[in-house]
Amino acid sequence: MRLSKLWLAVRNSLWVVPVLFVLGGVVLALVTVAIDRRFDYSLIPASVVGGPEASITILSTVAASMVSMAALVLTITMVVVQLAMGQFSPRIVQRLLRDKPSQSAIGLFVATFAFAIVTLNEVTSNGDGTGDVPGTAVLTAFVLVIVSIAVLIIYVHHIGQALRVSSLIELVGKQTRKLLDEVYPDKGDLPDDGRVLIRAPKSGVIIVIGYEHLVREAARTGCVLELLPALGEFVPAGAPLFEVHGDPVGLDEGKVNEAVVLGLERTLDKDVAYGLRLLVDIAQRSLSDSPLQDPTTAVQAIDRLHDCLRQLATRPLSDGLHRDASGEVRLQEPAMDWDAYVHLAFDEIRIAGATSPQVSRRLVAAVQDIASVAPEDRLPALERQLELLTEAVQESSLRPRDVDTSLEPDRQGLGVAAGHGERR
Repeated sequence: MRLSKLWLAVRNSLWVVPVLFVLGGVVLALVTVAIDRRFDYSLIPASVVGGPEASITILSTVAASMVSMAALVLTITMVVVQLAMGQFSPRIVQRLLRDKPSQSAIGLFVATFAFAIVTLNEVTSNGDGTGDVPGTAVLTAFVLVIVSIAVLIIYVHHIGQALRVSSLIELVGKQTRKLLDEVYPDKGDLPDDGRVLIRAPKSGVIIVIGYEHLVREAARTGCVLELLPALGEFVPAGAPLFEVHGDPVGLDEGKVNEAVVLGLERTLDKDVAYGLRLLVDIAQRSLSDSPLQDPTTAVQAIDRLHDCLRQLATRPLSDGLHRDASGEVRLQEPAMDWDAYVHLAFDEIRIAGATSPQVSRRLVAAVQDIASVAPEDRLPALERQLELLTEAVQESSLRPRDVDTSLEPDRQGLGVAAGHGERR
């Protein structure tokens, strides 16, 4: 139990890894200095590392800069911890303090500091430009500085990625999955419903689908692959990823799985619906506390949604069927249709902002303009949005005249058209 408590304290501490790095820096300094002593300080010529005064200046600068860099990383780490506590959960702190890249970055900087201090003590100057310079140690300090700069850049990138919601969730989820395997090693048997399935090797969100690769593999084996989750959908590890139709001969499940890239979160690389989702999130967040809190931000988001759906309105959409060179269907996938895009773009904003005249007027203008260019078969979804918006505004606490004003189209929300409507 004592060993378990000690190990737990070590794992949850921020200082252990930096201390080990410091010890490593001191040992490296002693080794390089010993090498220089062995060769009477002549292994590296003075033309490479400079004389004693230059070496003292360089090592002093390195030591001072490493202290500043270590302080910077510690400050960023503490800011990240505070942000995560306030934005997500105070219980996430323990996981962040155990972040090994952060500990390693701090450790490298303080190790370089310790290396420079030990090496600096070995430089001797006679006052006339001569003296003993541990060239190997000074050259190693140069290398450590370059590595430290690279690590600082990598660390900034890492901490930016680590602040994403998906990364913080995965931080806890990954450790929990690992703990599940330790506590409950017997995974049991999955039910067999008679279907030929290819299961996901790991969990994640589908961010890229290699359609051509999957079509070629299905054509080669004479089968049809049905992708069960849609692009942008989360897939648990071991969940059905594909259903195989037909009698495949020599189907390579590894190649099929490689054609589907799983990530921590949706991206805008291939996922059009995710772009609309982000715009809706911005609008909905601006209306979350009150429809009148920040309707202008919601209107700006609706502007972009209006533009995107107007561009999409006249374009043919995928039916989710992918064919080989002979025209045979080889891959099926769930696909977004027009109605789905309209619901995604407008439903939540309509519900959250129905009592804000600025938002409702902008929605009416957007839907009516999209309807002016949309084909006949795509009009019902837009008409339904206008009906639902009208019902929501009428059922609100607005006065009758305010209801009429809220249902007039206005591309600025409350702009030039508002004055025209008043004169009418």
